[in-house]
Parts: sequence; structure tokens; C-alpha cells
Amino acid sequence: MVCRRLLTINAGSSSLKATLYRVGAVETPELVAEAQRIGLPGSRLCLTHARSKTLHHEQVRLPNHAAAVGALLDYLRNQRLDQDLSAIGHRIVQGGDRYAEPLLISAEVVSALRQLVQIDPDHMPQALGAIEAASRAYPALPQVACFDTAFHSRMPRVARLFALPRHLADNGVLRYGFHGLSYEYVMGELRRLYPEAAASRLIIAHLGNGASMAAVCNGIGVDTTMGFTPAGGLMMGTRPGDLDPGVLLHLIQKEKMTPDALNDLVNRRSGLMGLSETTSDMRDLLGREADDSHAAEAVALFCYQAKKFLGALTTALGGLDTLIFTGGIGEHAATVRWRICDGLEFLGLRLDRSRNAKHAAVVSGEDSPVTVRVIPTDENLMIAHHTRRLVWPTMEEGA
Repeated sequence: MVCRRLLTINAGSSSLKATLYRVGAVETPELVAEAQRIGLPGSRLCLTHARSKTLHHEQVRLPNHAAAVGALLDYLRNQRLDQDLSAIGHRIVQGGDRYAEPLLISAEVVSALRQLVQIDPDHMPQALGAIEAASRAYPALPQVACFDTAFHSRMPRVARLFALPRHLADNGVLRYGFHGLSYEYVMGELRRLYPEAAASRLIIAHLGNGASMAAVCNGIGVDTTMGFTPAGGLMMGTRPGDLDPGVLLHLIQKEKMTPDALNDLVNRRSGLMGLSETTSDMRDLLGREADDSHAAEAVALFCYQAKKFLGALTTALGGLDTLIFTGGIGEHAATVRWRICDGLEFLGLRLDRSRNAKHAAVVSGEDSPVTVRVIPTDENLMIAHHTRRLVWPTMEEGA
């Protein structure tokens, strides 16, 4: 078999994560990279071997995401790790109404993505910068766009609408939903391991620094907590989740906050960070809550909101057969899983303390009508799957 490598790029608002895979019978990760504090003082690039051995760590000026991609590709080139690099896959946060499937990136696609900057100025410029930097470095290399909104594109229209004047919906002001690549990966694992469960009524709770839930019936998303932007829905690490619009009006009118200041507040200074006033890291907050009332209140609100949304999505489904926890908090914070499910026995949720403490694959009790599972997610591997599927047939034809 011809040796090939594939690079996935996941551009966040001020960070960038990438994984280099060797592609054979399966995609095998070789190297993981992360650029942090992009556009801010103290930006740095860290690369580790797939087995967590640090290969390279340096503080380097990264004014934008294009520079971060350039620094990463320079490292790969200097280490000769770009040999056999055959494709690059990108996570694109917003696909709008136009894109509901991954696709090969062309000049036409880039032009269409530019039109989405107006509805997602916090993510689309970064993704476009990453695409353009990769194109400059390897102009002949195929690139694939994988959309975070695609999983939710088949939600019923009633679940996508806001109660706003109709012309706003016509102009793209809709509930899109996000974390779709994570949900898609988890559903793929569920189909592989528990095919009957995959066809049931289920809720996936992606709980991490970004947090959301999705209601899924027969494999199709029917509702989700995030809306027009990733700032809505559940409380998160630095985002508040759903807000009374009057709060934002008050901040604009009475506190004289500018749009940029409001954006910074909503995306970087709220959520667990804002309420605790110390950190957005759930592990740290759980360790401090016994002695820090602010940390305790932040954890309590996170679990309370998750419990409320869990009940709402169960109603949208007309019942619940399976609940899946994923994401950094969902996979590793047994206390959070317990607090979310505690008191929801009337919905059929009964966790087993021992299984939950051990982060078992199934954390519900034998007598629980609803099966509660923990399934680790891997968005980058999902991007790699899509990229391989789209690129390899073309490559094989030209081999």
C-alpha cells in the first residue's frame, strides 16, 4: 500500500489544533499540534508525539491563524514530516444553509464561505486564514471542509426558528447548532458498538469547555441547545449560554458596552470563568468547591442548567432510551455526571455509583430504564474519516 499522510486542522477563535495521521488500513495519529493565544501576547506552538511525548514547544509570534498554520507547516517541512502528505481536512464551524455535507474545497467554496463571515465573525475568518495558508504552502494538495453545523441540518424547521420577524430567518438568522463533528463521531461509535441503541431516542451531552446537548431520533438530530452561534444554550467554560436579550440591551444602553466589549464578555469572560472569578477548568473548580463558594456556585449552575436542558430535550423526543456523555467533562467528571442525573429518576435515569466513579462504558444501573453511556469523542478523527473518503477515490484514479 502506498504510504500517505493526512493533516487535520481545527481552528478555534484564538487557538488551533492539528493532528497528522499516517493512513493505511486505518488512520493512525503520528503527531498532535496546538497553537495557543493566537493574536495575543505570549502565543506559543506545542507539538507532541501521538503517545504524548513533547517534540517541540516554543513561544512564537502568531498574529493570526494563517501564521499559526505556517509555523506548523514549517515544522513539518523541517522535520520532513510533510513527505507523503496527501490531503488536509478542516473543521469549519459554520456551514450556513448551503453546506450539509463535507466537500472538497475549491475557489467557489472559499468564496461562499466568505459570505458566512457576517454571521460568524468569530470563527470563519480564522478557518479561511488556515485554508489560505495551507493553499499557499501546498497549492496542489486537496483540502476538505467538514462543517460543524452539518449534523443539525435536518432538524425540523420549527426547531430552527427564532420568534423574530420572518425576514431575519430569510437572511440566515436561524438556529444552526454546533459540535456536529463530535456528535457524528459518537453516533458512528454507537452504530459500530451498539447498533440497536443508535436507532433509539437518545441525547448526547458534549460537555467540555464548550458544552451542548443534542436530541437524536433514529440517527437524525431533532434539536440541540446551541443556536445561531456557539455562545447559546448551556453554560460553558467562558460562555454564559442562553441569556435574556434584555441583559444585552441593558449592557449596551446602561453600561455603554461596545459590540467588541460585549463579544469579549460573552465569549471569553462568562460561564464558569465569570461566575467563579478564578478558572474555567471544571477539574480545578471541583477541587476548590468545598472551600470556595464561587467555585461551588459555578459547578452547581452548570449541573442545574444541564439537568434542565436534558429534561427539555427528552420532551422534544417524546421519551428517552439512551443518554451519552462525551467531551472532556462528560468523559472524566463523574461528579458532574452524577449531579446532572440525580433527581431525574422519573425520566428513567438511575446511575450506578461504582460504574460512574470508574468511568465505565455504561454508568447506569441494571434497573435503569434509560441506558447511560460514556463514549469518548474525537472530532479530528472524524475530519480525517471525511477527508479520506472524499480524497482517496480521486487520488486512486490518478495513481
